[in-house]
Amino acid sequence: MHPFLVSFWLLAPAALIATFFLAAMSDGFRPRAVLTMARVVTIANLTGAIGAVIAVTLLGSVTSPIVGYEGAGLSLRFDALSVTMFLLVSFVGAIVVQFSRNYLDGDARQGTFIGGLCLTLAAVSLLVLSGNLFQLVGAWIATSLALHRLLVFYRERPAAVIAARKKFVTARIADACLLGAAVMMTNAFGSSDIATILERARDFGEAAAPSGVLAATLLIAVAALLKSAQFPTHGWLPEVMETPTPVSALLHAGIINAGGFLVIRFADVMLMSAPAMHLLAIIGGFTALFAAVVMLTQTSVKVSLAWSTVAQMGFMLLQCGLGALALATLHIVAHSLYKAHAFLSSSSVVEIARASWVPDMRVRPKPWQVLVSLGLALGLYGGLGWAVGLADRDSLAVLSLGAILTMGMTLLIAQSMAGKPSAYVVGRTLLAAAGCILAYFLLQGGATWMMSPMLPPFRSPDTLDVSIMVLAVASFALVTVLQLLAPVWSGAQTWEAARVHIANGFYANALFSRLVGALRRPASSAL
Repeated sequence: MHPFLVSFWLLAPAALIATFFLAAMSDGFRPRAVLTMARVVTIANLTGAIGAVIAVTLLGSVTSPIVGYEGAGLSLRFDALSVTMFLLVSFVGAIVVQFSRNYLDGDARQGTFIGGLCLTLAAVSLLVLSGNLFQLVGAWIATSLALHRLLVFYRERPAAVIAARKKFVTARIADACLLGAAVMMTNAFGSSDIATILERARDFGEAAAPSGVLAATLLIAVAALLKSAQFPTHGWLPEVMETPTPVSALLHAGIINAGGFLVIRFADVMLMSAPAMHLLAIIGGFTALFAAVVMLTQTSVKVSLAWSTVAQMGFMLLQCGLGALALATLHIVAHSLYKAHAFLSSSSVVEIARASWVPDMRVRPKPWQVLVSLGLALGLYGGLGWAVGLADRDSLAVLSLGAILTMGMTLLIAQSMAGKPSAYVVGRTLLAAAGCILAYFLLQGGATWMMSPMLPPFRSPDTLDVSIMVLAVASFALVTVLQLLAPVWSGAQTWEAARVHIANGFYANALFSRLVGALRRPASSAL
């Protein structure tokens, strides 16, 4: 494809921005016209995203010329990562807009809300398709500001304003970090073009990194951690439940992944700095464990999903830190689709539970059943991994991360054996576990193949990498044991006391709340 033709895809965010202005000019009083335009535009963008995927598959990566002045302006980068993210954003956006047609039907500001959704989708599209650092930083900031408008859509709700204020402060720090990293990378590599930066970074290989690159990678890591709601600035994410459900779906299925996308986008640069990768792995792994434990104690469906997102983002950044970048990309796609469905169907959770077989969590599996379940899970994991040819030292990070999947399979199989086990239920559970493990290996292999043209290969793990892997597997094993024991402990005085502290996230969010003044009742116009 000629680079100039890629510029035509700028029409996608332009049409979304035009929808926003239509809503702004009508002040939301023509919701049907705004909704009709939004539906047409999002479906057209989804079609364009499919076309972009086909173009990259057939013709390879390409960057459009800059529409601007002196290297500053808009340019689109088409490669396996960007078109995958563009397709994901376009698909989720089309679904969320369609859902909003009924969800906010009759609301006096439905048109304004739809316009805000379209503006946010436009910013995210420009972010994932960025071909130069100027556009990437601008779209990164615009995404946060557009999302802020949606988070305070109901300004009369104090809880929504509090959460938005905390998100606003965190996002501005992330913006400053990314801006600083962009300046340093431009100086170090002599260009603001992303493709050029990645190519020059890969050319350095094992050579010493240019001056400023180490600081830039650390700033990118911090920006990614802040954007993905990692400990200790994670508290705003579970608190944004006062926003309309479509906003939650868009946030958890798309925007929250921006941190992981940023790290993967600059993978060649990030791999030049072991400290930055270790920072991502340590903070991400700890956040994943912390949030997973807190999630076990939540009683609200949407709040539980929010804590799940914090844990999943931590796990994704752990993958990035260990160098499993293709696997992290796959994680972004899978998690986005799952969370979009989970939030949009959260009101039907009771009906879904009634229609499904759910194990009695109050019945604890016997020790021999847990051991048998662990043996079966390990057997399935090892056998299927060997069968597909991925069980080798080159995939050490994949194997260690997959071992965490085995913990989940152990829990699932043990629960099916608890009480009076049915051969049918146990057999069906084993088939489901085998399907999940096989899907993990096959999808990981497919993601590696698809991303191989633009992602660096797995880096050789150092001693600290191996230590982080071992610690992560052992820690998730402890969480699995806690999941097995927690239902049995229900009612015990000690557990109930501990449960209160766990449910409140051990109050790690309280200090940050005080720092941003979130504990004071805000005015409706406050950030």
